[in-house]
Amino acid sequence: MILQKIITVAITALFALLTLINAPVLAEAETSLDLGAKVFKANCAGCHVKGGNIVRRGKNLKLKALHKYKVDNVDAIASLVTNGKGIMSAYGDKLTSEEIAEVSAYVLERAESGWKK
Repeated sequence: MILQKIITVAITALFALLTLINAPVLAEAETSLDLGAKVFKANCAGCHVKGGNIVRRGKNLKLKALHKYKVDNVDAIASLVTNGKGIMSAYGDKLTSEEIAEVSAYVLERAESGWKK
């Protein structure tokens, strides 16, 4: 009986500890997506509404176009955001490296979900 109580207390304590350890990770992941969304809304959505492109129709942020232009991973998107290309402005001097990484992850995640909410 005493051993069973000790085991129960130990398991409960372990579960509580694991929950505390994982809580910042879960909060950080949510915050990262939020930061990416905020950066996108402030800097990208003007031209790329819902992943489209109001300037050049084919140069959108849909997954098919990202594959076609070989900008279908976070590093490639970050490079494009940082350096720009063609008529797309470079944001390397306007955004922090963290903001670029987060908006790049956000764009890829949204493209993979079809830009649906």
